[in-house]
This record gives sequence, structure tokens and C-alpha cells, in this order.
Amino acid sequence: MLRLPPFDFRAPRRLAEAAAILAGEGDGARVVAGGTDLWPNMKRRHQHATTVVSLMGIPELAAVDDGGGELRLGATATLAQVAASDAVRRRYPALACAVRSISSPPLRNMGTLGGNLCLDTRCTYYNQTEPWRRAIDFCMKEAGTVCWVAPSSPRCWAHAASDAAPMLCALGARVLLRAHDGERVVPLEELYRDDGIDYLNKRREEILCAVLLPAEAAVEHCAGSFWKLRRRGAIDFAVVSAAAAAWFDAGGAVERLRLVLGAVASRPLRVVAAEELLAGRRLDEEAVAEAARLARKAATPMDNTDFQAQWRGLMVERYAAAALRQAAGLEPGIRPPHHPL
Repeated sequence: MLRLPPFDFRAPRRLAEAAAILAGEGDGARVVAGGTDLWPNMKRRHQHATTVVSLMGIPELAAVDDGGGELRLGATATLAQVAASDAVRRRYPALACAVRSISSPPLRNMGTLGGNLCLDTRCTYYNQTEPWRRAIDFCMKEAGTVCWVAPSSPRCWAHAASDAAPMLCALGARVLLRAHDGERVVPLEELYRDDGIDYLNKRREEILCAVLLPAEAAVEHCAGSFWKLRRRGAIDFAVVSAAAAAWFDAGGAVERLRLVLGAVASRPLRVVAAEELLAGRRLDEEAVAEAARLARKAATPMDNTDFQAQWRGLMVERYAAAALRQAAGLEPGIRPPHHPL
């Protein structure tokens, strides 16, 4: 049995108190919400903390506020709550689809939206027990100097595994970050770096408090779609995902579009070349095929997760095409995922 190491556990009731603790404790402090990522990582000694600050006792972080305009989703709202939210299902159904695809019911009842957005990057060589990693020597994401996926590379290629992030980036979501010295709101896509180790573009003491979804991305203005590939129909992390959000003019041509891939880079990967190609065009089969080829060209799936990297590259094209077709109201061209749980 893997056990947690010793640490000081703090459970503040107010956001200001949590921010003050993080500011005072230094690099040894970490926040936890549902714990579905942090606790296993600490048990496997991937991540370390002298102090863990729970956010689950702070009521304001769990609220879902829908005034008919911008939708605010609290960071500690559970994934199950977000997927079942009437406001999310009615106004942003593609997001509800993406969140429903995460893991299994027990973990969706524990895991939170903010936790999923801050999910640690993943890699075959990293997500193992400590004895396994020690046997081959640690990789650079932990205590070593070599990336075992690409040994000659100067960087870590662990990939982003969040399923909520690609869809929220496609919808143009923003996030509220709070620290002891103030707060700021940034586009979600700017929260991520293309670095398997230093993958979050925020200060250590900043707390992700809320996700803000724009009214212009609601279903009456925007067509969204999310597709995810994994070995089983539930539980498993994505090996490829594709999220699309499209806005059309009165004549049916694309006014603007976002196409975001998951699990093929160290951050959610926005396919700007495909977006530029489709601007002003009708989203027909020819345009979809051209854009999907650009998505495959942009992606760099590595040999660091399930299935062969070459096959995953092919699936990038297939799943990007499916997301774009569904956003255009066409048949997606692949079978819908089966979620037995």
C-alpha cells in the first residue's frame, strides 16, 4: 500500500486566509481540492509538500452563478456538479460533454473543475511508482536530467491531460486568479506553458478561484463539439482529444473558429493554422479535411502514453475532423464514444 508522507494540513474557511497561508509557507505549500490528482502524486512521491491547504471549506469557491450573461463556475465545483448543471447543459452543452468524459462517477464526484484545469502533466515514464522510476533512473520532470521519451531533448515532453481545458479554451473562457496581494483575470489558454515541468503560467501562491464563460460562446451564438479517444470508454485519460467552437455568419460561413487539441502537447494546443484557413469559408467536407490535416501537422504526439505515437498522429486528424463536422451540423464520421459508467 502506498502511503502519504507526513505534512501539515490546513483547512481555511475564507479565501483571504488561504491566500495568506500560501504566501507565508513558501515553496513547501500546495493547495488541494478534491485530491484526485495531488494525493496519488504525493503517494508515488511525484509531488511533495510540507503544508497542504484545502480549498473545499471555502463556500465562495464552489458557487455556480448564471445571470444570463457571463457564466461563473467556481473552481471547487465538482466535475459531477458542472456536468449536471442546468446552466452548463443548456448554454454550453459541449463543455458538459467534455466534463462527463472525465474518468468515472466516483472521481467526478470528488474531482473539481479547478483541479482538472491544473492537472499535472503525464508521461509513461513519470506516472509510475517510486521504485519503478528509481530502477531506470529518474526523468527530468522529477529528479533526473534526461527525458526518457526524447533522450536528446533539452526539455520535458509530458503531455497535458485535462479534458475540460481544451473545450474551455475553445469557448474563450477566462480564469480568476487570487493571491494575497491582489487578483487578476486571464484567458485560460494563457494559463498554460508548453513545458512538461513548468506547465502552469501562474505564481505559486496564486489560487485559481473561478472559470468565466463568455455569453457569446453560449449555444445560441456558438456551435461547440468535443471528441476524446482513450482505450476504454471510461476511467482512462485521453490519448487524443479535439474541441471545436465555431461562430457562423448569416450565410453559414465561419466568422471565427477555435480548434484546440488535448493530450498531444504539454499544454492544450490551439491549431491557429486551421482556424485561419476556415475563416470566411463554409465548413463543408473539403474545408474540414484541409483543416484536419493541418491539425495533424501541428500536433506532436510522443511515445509517452497509451498507443503508438504514429497512430495517435493519425487519430488527431480523424478526431479534429469529427469535432469540426459536428460543429458544422454534419455527421462526425466516427462512432460516438461509449461510456459504460
